[in-house]
Amino acid sequence: MSKVHSHHDRVASPDLFTPVQIGALSLPHRVVMAPLTRNRSNPDNSPNDLNVEYYCQRADAAMIISEATQVSPQGVGYPLTPGIHSEPQVAGWRSVVDAVHDAGGRMLLQLWHVGRISHPSLQPNSEQPVAPSAIRPEGEAITYEGIKPFQTPRALELDEIPGIVEQYRQGAENAKRAGFDGVELHNANGYLLDQFLRDGTNKRTDAYGGSLENRARLSFEVLEAILSVWPADRVGIRISPSGVFNDMSDSDPRRTFGYFVEQLNRYDLAYLHVVEPDQADRDAGVTLVPSRELRSIFNNAIIPCGDYDRDSGNLAIANGHADAVAYGKKFLANPDLPRRFMLNAPLNEQDRATFYGGTEVGYTDYPFLESAQESAQEPAEVA
Repeated sequence: MSKVHSHHDRVASPDLFTPVQIGALSLPHRVVMAPLTRNRSNPDNSPNDLNVEYYCQRADAAMIISEATQVSPQGVGYPLTPGIHSEPQVAGWRSVVDAVHDAGGRMLLQLWHVGRISHPSLQPNSEQPVAPSAIRPEGEAITYEGIKPFQTPRALELDEIPGIVEQYRQGAENAKRAGFDGVELHNANGYLLDQFLRDGTNKRTDAYGGSLENRARLSFEVLEAILSVWPADRVGIRISPSGVFNDMSDSDPRRTFGYFVEQLNRYDLAYLHVVEPDQADRDAGVTLVPSRELRSIFNNAIIPCGDYDRDSGNLAIANGHADAVAYGKKFLANPDLPRRFMLNAPLNEQDRATFYGGTEVGYTDYPFLESAQESAQEPAEVA
């Protein structure tokens, strides 16, 4: 029977520009803006007018995932990063989301607690950062007083854990009040939930350590708290199964993340956002767990993020390895990235020196395509 079908019956394979439904969100295309820490919030960790302009410029993204946003003062790990735990922060984010919505976009808030990747100078009352276990990360903290060595964190007491879960629940609640279209749980990149999940950082002997089930327990408790606020079809989660960033390791990443992703199916989330191994991960010879390996395990949409360009993004979608692709640095430098991809136009160069902190320079002053073309033509017209 199958031989009878002609090629006319087959739908052309989807690409970055094919509309897609991800959970409750109807996306006009599949070029997603990844979360990007830019260290340009107010000193009280509230978003400002410059942040409004930056996100509004990028409202043509299929959806914007906000920069990582602290769920509590304890969750802070870097200067001038936004939070979602005070009224000025909620109000600041509401201005951002309103502008993105007015421009026709969709935006989710990424919920963040850094755990041990902090410094007493960034913590309330100069306390020690908290973690599953008292293991100091290699590397250095970025503080208001400059670069300082990480300190040994304090292991969370068992009776503190419900309070951590509540911080995330309240953050999810505040994100809803700010008008976001959904939330993403940051379970990646060596921050608190990732620290609990991986055995390199979790040496606990209680209900939150040891077995895979125990190490994953906090993530699932947090997820359930978020799902008491948001419907599952407006919630995503981000993981980095191959990542070594922030001094992370696991004795068996394939097993750990295979189990974790399989268990995620119970929650019927909108999507799984996977940080793909980068060149540093490959050079470090880490166990690679690419998103296409998790594709066979996870039931819903998968959004990889890594060194994708237009062609590799199209290929990942055509192959069925991805439902959408998240772009970070390319979106940072190209506010109109979807349009440039659509036209196969050249991209702006990224200025690394202005990635973190600073003014509108390297933030809201990257040219859009027309202005880039006009300025390129000006010298010719003058001649």
